[in-house]
Amino acid sequence: MVKTLHRCTVTEKEKGLLRSIKPKATEKLTYMSSLRKQIVYRILISSLCMLILGGALALWQARKAVDKEVDASIHLALQLITLGIDNRPIFQQGDELSHFRALQQTRHLSIQLQKPDGQLIHFAGDGQPSHPEKSPPAWFVKLVKGDYPTVEHQLKTKEGKVLTLLIQAQPLDEITEVWQETVTFFSSILLLTLLTFIAVNLAFNKSLKSIAIIVNALRGIEEGHYHHPLPLFAIEEFDSIANAINHLMIELDKTRHENRALMQHSLAIQEEERQRLAQELHDELGQSLTAIKVMAVTAPHQKADIHKISRSIVDICNHLMVVVRSMMQELHPLVLTELGLKATLDDLVQHWSERNPALELTIDCDEQVDSIDKSIAIQVFRVIQECLTNVVRHANAQQVSITLTLTLALSDTTKAALLLKVQDDGQGCDLKTIPRGFGLLGMKERIKSLNGEIVFASHIGQGMTISVEIPLT
Repeated sequence: MVKTLHRCTVTEKEKGLLRSIKPKATEKLTYMSSLRKQIVYRILISSLCMLILGGALALWQARKAVDKEVDASIHLALQLITLGIDNRPIFQQGDELSHFRALQQTRHLSIQLQKPDGQLIHFAGDGQPSHPEKSPPAWFVKLVKGDYPTVEHQLKTKEGKVLTLLIQAQPLDEITEVWQETVTFFSSILLLTLLTFIAVNLAFNKSLKSIAIIVNALRGIEEGHYHHPLPLFAIEEFDSIANAINHLMIELDKTRHENRALMQHSLAIQEEERQRLAQELHDELGQSLTAIKVMAVTAPHQKADIHKISRSIVDICNHLMVVVRSMMQELHPLVLTELGLKATLDDLVQHWSERNPALELTIDCDEQVDSIDKSIAIQVFRVIQECLTNVVRHANAQQVSITLTLTLALSDTTKAALLLKVQDDGQGCDLKTIPRGFGLLGMKERIKSLNGEIVFASHIGQGMTISVEIPLT
């Protein structure tokens, strides 16, 4: 029989797959480039926020530390005055206060003695930092320095004069120390930010290199290079992608070889059928037409037996009609076009039953199958025809059952479908070990061309079951 295999070429199928891969690969590169920029921007924004927040916190802490240090110095000075001077009945000017010059705690204070005539005598603190070259900027001093009141304390000399001791905060040295600590703090934050930025960029560079390798592999698949598998990656996610792509390469290469073999087989069958048809046309039609021509030439003779010649021409024409009908049946079943799929399958089963009396064939076919599209009907007919051919040739079965049903759409989730099941009780096989023949591949491709699914189920000694589901619109 003629086996006209409906098959998409290798180029069409692979191009259809790779057309969807190429824009996705390009989109992925663009997305990753945008993602890298977004990450860099977010790191910079996060670092800037950290610097602003850290700066505000550092200023608040510096102001608090300066205030605390100044308050402690003032209280210490007052305690020293209270304990050291007020307990003496007579104040010796210049003796006790000179001790303040040696106290480290008074470096944040300006201590002055005011005479009754208003003259000021300076004892400690001049308001200038001990290291002028390390002085903080004016804006920092303005933000950190607070308003400190002048503390006054009355003293009495041995002459009976009342002097006023003035204690005023001079926190410039403390502000200088806080400035140096703040600079160190900010330098540490900047260094950590820089190290974080470098580490993130290194990680992204490594990831982007892996992505570039994957994209190049996809481009190789687009060009038909399936023998360059991706290497192993240190990152688990990229390694999973690489394994999936490598499996895709193997399947595509396997499919390409199957397609080429199936195409060559299809072309060979086509040439064999053409040769056989040409031979039949030559042997049957050619000889019969020649015989009719000879009879037509001899018919005008007076001695010719017109009745016998006419009967011979009728017999030859009847034989030609049988031959032509047989050839047309092999090329395309006319019953399918005229009477529908159910009648064609009944005729097919009857034909195989007559040729194989030992094989019990049963068919259960819904009446509604005649309403399906002709393009689906011819493919279903060819699949069943191929199933019966395989059963007779390889299965050594006693019984074969064919079930063809039509399910209707009950809801949006349940669509109409054509269900086919061909089951035999033959010797079966192990589908994992035996090579798939062209018959199975042909059936598979026919069903795929209809967006359907076909499942082969078989075990040794338990026959084979072929299940097909074809969606209907």
